Amino acid sequence: MPGKQELPSTLERSPKKAQETWIKAHDSAVETYGEGQRAHRTAFAALKHAFEKVGDHWEAKGKKGPSDAQARRSTPKPGKTAEGVDANASKKHLAEVAARLGIQGRSKMDKEQLVDAIKKANRKATAKAR
Repeated sequence: MPGKQELPSTLERSPKKAQETWIKAHDSAVETYGEGQRAHRTAFAALKHAFEKVGDHWEAKGKKGPSDAQARRSTPKPGKTAEGVDANASKKHLAEVAARLGIQGRSKMDKEQLVDAIKKANRKATAKAR
């Protein structure tokens, strides 16, 4: 099935460029691997090179590159991800994202804690937007 018909809700609320990136990567992965989870993981890995999830949508990153170890793989396998949070970003950037999301206690968090708190806030924002 074409990626445009399978576009996740978070991408429907995201910039057109993010949608196009996911759709192109998804459709290419379907041609290579067939429809299913592998095609979706590949599409999200491609998306995470240029975009990060903030709340219930995706935003362009300031610097391109994989957002986590899973996105670094050319063909991601099932496993733990940062769920669209740019875990490779600076602590300062993560703190700024956390502030935008209204995360309490962010000034006392280390980088890993910030990533986890942003993931949790993103999940909550996405669920609320549905």
